[in-house]
Amino acid sequence: MGEPMRKHFTKHLGAWKRELMVSVERTVNPPQDEAANSPDSADRAGQEEEHALEFRNRERERKLITKIDKSLQKIQDAEYGWCDSCGIEIGLRRLEARPAADLCFDCKEIADKKEKTVGKA
Repeated sequence: MGEPMRKHFTKHLGAWKRELMVSVERTVNPPQDEAANSPDSADRAGQEEEHALEFRNRERERKLITKIDKSLQKIQDAEYGWCDSCGIEIGLRRLEARPAADLCFDCKEIADKKEKTVGKA
């Protein structure tokens, strides 16, 4: 991968990370609303479910930030764009679609099928 492409992906990954960081920061101190203090248990339960869903989404975002950091480090180490499993080059179309990808299309497909049948380890 040439220098212009590395710069492109560095810029793209950095912007994506900043966007996710803003989203995560909003959840660190969620606003307290009146439903939390409501005597109605249905209102409280609904509010708690919304908070739980938001925290799950933020946890996914934190994991994605970790993958982005790993990809940025790989760019610095000139190892970006190579499959962690089989070692072949990950296609540019896949990297454009998923810049934090660390597996080529075929290896990702195999991993997804294995996860679906065996379950996540």
